[in-house]
Formats: sequence, C-alpha cells, structure tokens
Amino acid sequence: MEHRDQLFLYVARLTGDSDNAADVVQETFARLITRPPRNPGPLKPWLFAVATNLARDEGRKRSRRLRVTRAHSGRQPMGDPPVDPETLAVQNDLKFRVRKALDIIPTRDREVLLLREHGFTHRQIAEAVHTTEKSVGTMIARALTKLEAVLELDREAI
Repeated sequence: MEHRDQLFLYVARLTGDSDNAADVVQETFARLITRPPRNPGPLKPWLFAVATNLARDEGRKRSRRLRVTRAHSGRQPMGDPPVDPETLAVQNDLKFRVRKALDIIPTRDREVLLLREHGFTHRQIAEAVHTTEKSVGTMIARALTKLEAVLELDREAI
C-alpha cells in the first residue's frame, strides 16, 4: 500500500472524480494480488499503468452510460439539486480551471502530464501510455503547450 496515496491522487486528477479514483485504486491493488506483474522490478510503474488502463476503461463505460441516459432522458431518476455554481466557483476556481483544461486536452496528453507530475521517468511513461521512450519528451512538450493554450483562453474569458 506504499503507493496508494500517489496512485489515488493521479487517478483523481486523471478522471476528475475522487469516488471513481477510489474504485480504480482498489481494483488496481486487487489485480496486484490476483494477477501480479510478470516481470520483477519496480512496482510503482506497473501500478500506474494498470490504474491508467482501468481509468480508461471506466471512462468508456461512463461515456456509454451517458449516451444511453441521454437517449432516454425522460426516464431519468431525480437526483440531489446541484451545488450553487457561484459558491463552487469561489471555493475552487483554480482547481476548476485546471480540471477543465485537463478535460479539454486529449486523454493521452492528460495521462502523460499527470504521470510526469508524479515523478515517472520517460521510460515508465512510455510503458504506461504504450509509446516509445524517445517520443515522451515531445509528447510532454506538446501536452504542456496545449494545456497552457487552454488555460490562457480560459483566463481571457474571465
């Protein structure tokens, strides 16, 4: 459980949903017990790669559910009323803007940036996103440029 907190933070940032992140982290550690890595070596990159794949799968499931729900919108159950947007904006402005910007950039760019933020090497990032180690530096630079552009557009809109 040494990497649990970092893994949770990564998945929460990746998905934007702490409840989903908790489920993904739990499933990641369940897989560690039931299907441990084949190759001996550092455990952290394996855990993050598994969590990334689980988060992707969960994102696809959520997208399918959302499409079905929208198609049958007259049959949706009622939920709690939404939180006051003004209160939420005041409390979480920076967090909201960054989350929004992360949601706008392509998924792979978001994954690369978050893995980098968590201290992974280029080799480990390459393994997690299924690319070559040589391309990771370029991917990070492009992802940062995209994120910066989205945040700058958001700042101009304010």
